[in-house]
Amino acid sequence: MALRASYTEVWTTETNRPLAWFADQTDSIFATGLDVFGLPGRPENQTLFNRLREFDSIVSWYGAARSDFREFVQALGLPFEFHRALPAERSGLHATDYYLAQVGAPCGAVPFIPTRRKPLDAIVIHPFSGSAKKNWPLEGFRQLATTLSQEGFGPVLWSAGPEEPLADAVRFDNLRALADWLSGARLYIGNDSGITHLAAAVGAPVIALFGPTDPNTWAPRGPLVEIVQSPDGTMESISLNQVLDTVRDVCRRLARQNPSPVDQPHPASSLSRSPHPSHHSDPLA
Repeated sequence: MALRASYTEVWTTETNRPLAWFADQTDSIFATGLDVFGLPGRPENQTLFNRLREFDSIVSWYGAARSDFREFVQALGLPFEFHRALPAERSGLHATDYYLAQVGAPCGAVPFIPTRRKPLDAIVIHPFSGSAKKNWPLEGFRQLATTLSQEGFGPVLWSAGPEEPLADAVRFDNLRALADWLSGARLYIGNDSGITHLAAAVGAPVIALFGPTDPNTWAPRGPLVEIVQSPDGTMESISLNQVLDTVRDVCRRLARQNPSPVDQPHPASSLSRSPHPSHHSDPLA
């Protein structure tokens, strides 16, 4: 039986709260004090305890790696159910299916975030990720943008987070506003990053560049997703031509579709099925 509730709260980071639009209420893990709950030397937080015991069930990925936290809330009789936050490395199981299985839902779903979409007549490039080793060299993205503009694929807009150093980038402080903006892109290109997953979830055509991480586990899922995979696991070995060939191929396929798929509702619901995205590799690699 899949996890269901008549009332749902989502506690997450402050940054991610705007994406939990489906919840009856959201809160920040840090603002509630959950991150320091039960730590030695900290005063008792009776307010937090009273709030937690009001829930019938607390499904938590936070604290799964903290034995002290698990033992503390268990001793208080709080209804926590802990789940491991990350699938095993090289497990071959897609992360979406991993999390679905944890809460008893069928595998194969495609993440979907509805947005207030406004068409954006541009290709969007986000050249960052949570780890430098997952980033294709910025100069490669710059050469890509120049070539795409020269070949008439339209303007290229750069996307970056508030703290990411990139001149002339479009920035949003709110992830919901970023999601709305990305949903209108003609095409999105980026590394293995949370923003790349967000672009796929809002229905934008996506080209994702993968090096040291396993796309069988971490690739964005959806019918408009294409993967460019490094031949040796390093981002530096992805060639400009490899990415350009993928962009040209994707743009040709999108142009043959009338109307454009990005002008239609996202083809997947939260319970729809889709195969893993295709992987594109350089035939000369």
